[in-house]
Amino acid sequence: MSPRPRMAGIGRVLVILYAVMALAASGRSFVQIVERFDEAPLAYSLSAAAAGVYILATLALVFAGSRTWYVVAWVAICFELTGVIVVGSLTFLLPELFDHQTVWQWYGAGYLFIPLALPVLGLWWLTTHRPGRVEEPAPEPVERSSW
Repeated sequence: MSPRPRMAGIGRVLVILYAVMALAASGRSFVQIVERFDEAPLAYSLSAAAAGVYILATLALVFAGSRTWYVVAWVAICFELTGVIVVGSLTFLLPELFDHQTVWQWYGAGYLFIPLALPVLGLWWLTTHRPGRVEEPAPEPVERSSW
């Protein structure tokens, strides 16, 4: 058994996706805030908040083997899902608020809807990989003598 079975398979892919989103959202929000923050402070602040959430979620998923980081991952990913749904809905209901692109605008359409799918996958993974739940290997078969 590997020392970090939680970071194998889907867990590893999830962390990589969160890290990529953290980099993409951070880069986008940094450029938006530095170059033209006065044009759309709400939209660009939301992009920065999304970047912060992705960074926190990435770290929390990596360290989710501890109970504290597991809770932090739940809070960050629930906040992310809420943000995507609220901001995504507001872009339909009040489009004038979002004349400028944000990460969560149109439910993350600018990022191939990954911001909408990622928290759902993250919450599923957290539910199925609770800390302290160790999968025990199958018992070794007992060899019996034919005597």
